[in-house]
Amino acid sequence: FVCISHSVDHRRARRSVTSLPLLCFCNASKMTENVFLFVPNIIGYGRIILAIMSFYFMPTHCLAASVCYGVSAFLDCIDGHAARMFNQSTKFGAMLDQLTDRCGTMCLLVVLAQFYPGYTFWFQLSMAIDIASHWLHLHTSLLSGKDNHKNLDSADNPIMKLYYTNKPILFTMCVGNEAFYGGLYLLHFTEGPIVLGLGLFRLMTLISAPIAIAKTLVSLLQMQIAAVNLGAIDVSERSRRTE
Repeated sequence: FVCISHSVDHRRARRSVTSLPLLCFCNASKMTENVFLFVPNIIGYGRIILAIMSFYFMPTHCLAASVCYGVSAFLDCIDGHAARMFNQSTKFGAMLDQLTDRCGTMCLLVVLAQFYPGYTFWFQLSMAIDIASHWLHLHTSLLSGKDNHKNLDSADNPIMKLYYTNKPILFTMCVGNEAFYGGLYLLHFTEGPIVLGLGLFRLMTLISAPIAIAKTLVSLLQMQIAAVNLGAIDVSERSRRTE
């Protein structure tokens, strides 16, 4: 009887295990939406392809790299509008957008460190601040139950609230930051046409430098606020476990 019982149990276990893939397939077939094929996410995949192409061209072909990088950055403005237009805002899309932005800037800074080795430390510091602040802020926002890292409540820091809710300011800061690093990149190859007695790319770099510095300060503030909020989440969770 014991042997028969073990044999029956073993056969049942095997049937239950083999039925798991079928169960997963049935659940997948019931999905009415494929998040990965949402319009803004498809635009995001295009951004990634263009970014990778720009990485390949960056060390030697400034025109091809600039076009690919610029179009990828332009599509960053389009995917948000598409998400709102088609009601397809997703956490996956938000993460995809953030990772594409951060990886694009980071790879550009790697090339700049090669072009300007005397300033490698500052490029490294810029990369560290940019990635750490955005990652911590996005992660804390998701843990707080916010569907978007730009959604802030009235209790948040007024500077960050202004930064994320005032579209002209956010646009100016992001474009100015990219213009600074883009200007440094182009300066390695050419000064560009003369404007006001200076090469266009040198002038662009000088004008956008204060904006890039300001954005770095905002990133530091963002990181500090996110760290405090994450600590508050830890305290809240620990207090609930002890109750």
